[in-house]
Amino acid sequence: MTEEKKRIKTIVVGPRGKMGRLITQLAAESEELKLVAGVGPKGRDYIGQDLGQVTFLGRNLGVPVVDDLTEVIEVSDVIIDFSTKEMGLEVLRLAEKYKKALVCGTTGFNPKEKQFFQKASETIPVLYAANTSKLVNVMNNLLQIATAMIGEETDIEIVEMHDRWKKDAPSGTAKEMGELIADELGISLSDSATYGREGVGEREAGTIGFHSLRMGDTPSSHTVLFGGFGERLEISHHATDWRGFAKGACDCVVFLAKQSPGYYHVSDVLEKDLN
Repeated sequence: MTEEKKRIKTIVVGPRGKMGRLITQLAAESEELKLVAGVGPKGRDYIGQDLGQVTFLGRNLGVPVVDDLTEVIEVSDVIIDFSTKEMGLEVLRLAEKYKKALVCGTTGFNPKEKQFFQKASETIPVLYAANTSKLVNVMNNLLQIATAMIGEETDIEIVEMHDRWKKDAPSGTAKEMGELIADELGISLSDSATYGREGVGEREAGTIGFHSLRMGDTPSSHTVLFGGFGERLEISHHATDWRGFAKGACDCVVFLAKQSPGYYHVSDVLEKDLN
């Protein structure tokens, strides 16, 4: 078997977005991934162009950008999707139909829509990640430890910052952190979450506070505070650009290509790296 055949044939959905561009650039340099197509929304003026030009690589990759995933899906091993909620659900449907592994980093899905990913994982490998940064997922491990040790005796607040163009609030990463904390405490996030505050009154005990800041071109910043009396613990992650997220997404593709059907998380990729 040649080295070329060993490489993982990868489709990037949403190649013109900030994550899609970086994933394409890193995948083009990878010895493990082989880009076979980009898929953009219908009607965009770059459809039909080379993926390298669409993602501003400054060179052709010999890889087409299409607006119909069915044109290229059969030649792929793994699809990686950082697009929109609407497009993401269609990508999921086609991945399930054609039995292709799917890495999805698109956020904004409601609980019912997330169940579609769980259902699809019965027949294909699915890795859904609100955040593909390796460091963010290390932070999640630290949050579990802190919550187990001091969660019940402290007030927990989550503060997240993103650029002015981000559409959902709180961020998918902040929600994921909240779910992790709530699970560790044995409570329901939907019952305990508080989003911002105004008016008069004390903080309600046992709640998890969320605060979303949107400003300028801030890439991503998350801080979880455990407030006690006379002291507090802060666990933070700050991104200066999106390259770490794109690198993590490519690592997820390499991991998922080797898996059987199932529902996976970035924590599974981290565990593989530790073994």
